[in-house]
Parts: sequence; structure tokens; C-alpha cells
Amino acid sequence: MRTTILLAALALACAPLAAADVQSGAQSQLHEIVGRVSADELHATTSHLVGFGTRHTLSDTASNTRGIGAARRWVQARFATFSTVCGGCLEIVTPAQSVTGPRIPQPTEIMDIVAIQRGTSDPERVIVISGHLDSRVTDIMDFKHDAPGANDDGSGTAAVIEAARVLSKYKFRATLVYAVLSGEERGLYGGKVLAGYAKDRHWQVEADLNNDIVGNTRGQDGVVDNTVVRVFSEGTKSNETLEQAKYRRYHGGEVDSPSRNIARYLSGLAEDYLTNFRVRMVYRTDRYGRGGDQVPFLEAGYPAIRVTEAHENYTRQHQDLRVENGVHYGDTIDGVDFAYLAQVARLNALAMASMAYAPAPPNGVAIQGAVKSDTTITWQPVAGASGYRVWWRDTTAPQWQRSFAAGAATTLTLKNVVIDDGLFGVSAVSADGFASPVAFPGDAGSFVVAPPAGQ
Repeated sequence: MRTTILLAALALACAPLAAADVQSGAQSQLHEIVGRVSADELHATTSHLVGFGTRHTLSDTASNTRGIGAARRWVQARFATFSTVCGGCLEIVTPAQSVTGPRIPQPTEIMDIVAIQRGTSDPERVIVISGHLDSRVTDIMDFKHDAPGANDDGSGTAAVIEAARVLSKYKFRATLVYAVLSGEERGLYGGKVLAGYAKDRHWQVEADLNNDIVGNTRGQDGVVDNTVVRVFSEGTKSNETLEQAKYRRYHGGEVDSPSRNIARYLSGLAEDYLTNFRVRMVYRTDRYGRGGDQVPFLEAGYPAIRVTEAHENYTRQHQDLRVENGVHYGDTIDGVDFAYLAQVARLNALAMASMAYAPAPPNGVAIQGAVKSDTTITWQPVAGASGYRVWWRDTTAPQWQRSFAAGAATTLTLKNVVIDDGLFGVSAVSADGFASPVAFPGDAGSFVVAPPAGQ
């Protein structure tokens, strides 16, 4: 089935990305989810995490009150409590691996605490939220002194736990995974363990939302800002082949990886559902010269982003607890703004719910229009989609600018829209109006993870 539209209809086509098709009932459900996120719950969780003294990867695993082992067992118990409330909706697993390396001199078990909420109709499709449990002080090998890790990354861990508390009360088409990771400060080992676990089980990971350092609003630069969160996203896929890179360099796609379009998706949701809070998209995989647990997911071919506060305070990151020249060093709980952290947690819960309610992003997206005044875009049908929306923008525009509802068609011709001058994509829409992230044409924008060669 083919649909053709005229350029004159474009005045009706412009709409925010997240709200273009969502119906009032579905909007109410997302607003309800936003309303259930609690700053008090986030404060209580972070306080409990800080109470373990240190969560250094090499710290005590036997004590019930101090160290990484006690912290892991407490997180697991929290997930179990949520599962009891929702009638056993969470499967709790603890993927682990023994690791040695430059920052782990003796074989050490890296264990992640993961709660899995299976989807009702698309259980193979997975949306992950992650944060890392481990903490550190100035000397990265010091596992004895207190390392509260309130913001890095108690804040991210609290956001994961709060997402599980809120979203486990609902049912979704896709599977949600709440992941509290270990070993990030040692070399991103927790992310590697979980990405490997996902690969072994053939998860179709649609997104990993990695939350790391998301609770501070007073930057070292003196700026206080509780209205902005940064979302970092890679421009081209980490596992792109040479042939794919050659095609992409000529035809475009440098700023349209699935990860980048997930960042745009979060930006639209913040605009539509959160008050006085916005996403600053950063066109980098992570902060300059630094890394997080989203990186192993990207290396495995999965879409992933990093969520981080707008203005970091480096006197509170990776520091011994001390006072020098009137400056308080150390990652203590007084450096976390829980009203701000609640906004970040709401954004994550919104994104997970919206993606999990929606169908998968379309696959097989392609465009044609060379030496023509019209552009035709085609895609494969998506299970559970009642319709599709075609998006396009100028090649220098950071956000999608125009869109048109294609109905149930799987091809659309844009009359008098020249292919040379724009970038294009498609989202799938459910009967109740939930839209997937936009899929850009070709390998550069495909959400499908190709199996390794030989499989």
C-alpha cells in the first residue's frame, strides 16, 4: 500500500516527537507514572546506600552492614519486595563473572543485580535502565576508607530502583530490565557482564538508559541548574563495519544512530510531560576522555545513552572525605538535590514506559528519490503497529522538524520534498497512540542487532 502527500499538507504535519499520536488516555497513563515518582523514596534509597560506608568493588562481601556485598543483597531484597507487591512480576537474576585486571589485582567476582519484568506481547524486546552500585575515593585501590558514593552513583542506582518500584505496577508490551551494576570504577565490568548476559540470551535490546551522576545541581563552575539534564549519545555505531561506514559517509547517518534517536525521544518526552525540565543533547558517547557502563552495550551493538547532570562538581567525585581551604571534598549525600533527581527518574520512567507500550521501531527503512523532486520512504511492517509516522528534517537540524501520519501503509511518497536536502526516518505507532523512537534508513539507523559473522 502506498501513500502520497502534497507539500501543501506539511502545515498539518508538524508535531512534537513524543506527542504526535498519543491519545488522551495514553497521555493520562504517562502523567500518572510521572506522578508516582517520589523524591522521598529516592532520598531514602540513597541514604541506605551511603549507610554501607563503602561500596568499593574490592570491599567486604561477607558483612551484612558494610561493603559491596551488603549493598548488593539489599538491592536484591528491594527488588524482591517490589515483585511481591506486583504478584511476582519481577524475575531477579545475578549475572556474575570472576575478573582480574589493572584495577583488580586478585580474582574478584563482579556481580550485577538485575530485575526483569517480562513484556506481555513482545517479551524478546528489551528496554534497560542501569546505574552502577560501586563507589571509590581518591586512591582507586583504597577499599577500606569510607566512599559514600551518594551521587556517583548512588543517584543513578536510586533512579533504577525507583523506576522498578513505579513501573512494576504496570504491564507493558516489551520487557523492562532494571540493572544495578558493579565494577564500573574498575573498568566498566558491570556493563560488560550485563551486555554479555543479554547477548547470550538473544535479547533484542532497544535501548539501555545508563544513569551515572544524575543528582547534583550545583556545579564546580558555580552554576546552579535544576532544569537541565545531559543525554550523551554516539553518532555512529561502535560496531559499524567498513562497508557500512563507506555507505554512511556518502549518504549520511553520522548523527542518526539508534542511540542518537533515543536521545531525541527523551528530549521530546521531557518537553511534553515534565515541567521546567529539558534534555541537553550532547553529541558524544560520554564526557570527554571518560566512560560509563553504556559503552559495553554500544560495543555489543545495542543502542545506549548516558544520562548525567548538567553541571558536575568534581570536588565530590572520586575524592577522600576531607576539608581543604574551606572546600568540602567527598561524595556525600548533602551534594544530592532530590527534587532534581526525581525529575531525572521521571524522565527515565517516561522513556521506558513509552517505548515499552509502543511497537518496535521499524526495520528495513529505505529511501529513494535520486534525480527526482519527490522522496519515497519504505519500511517493513511491525508487529503490533496500527500505523506509522514519517519524519524528516534539514540535514543541519538537531531535532526532527516535520512529520506525517502514513496510516497503515508501509511506503510514503513526499511530493516536492527533495531527498538531497533532508534526513528521514519512520516511527511505528500503536492503536492507543504510543510511538516508537525514529528509525533512520539503512544500517546506520537500524535498531536490529545483526548476529556475529558465522551465526
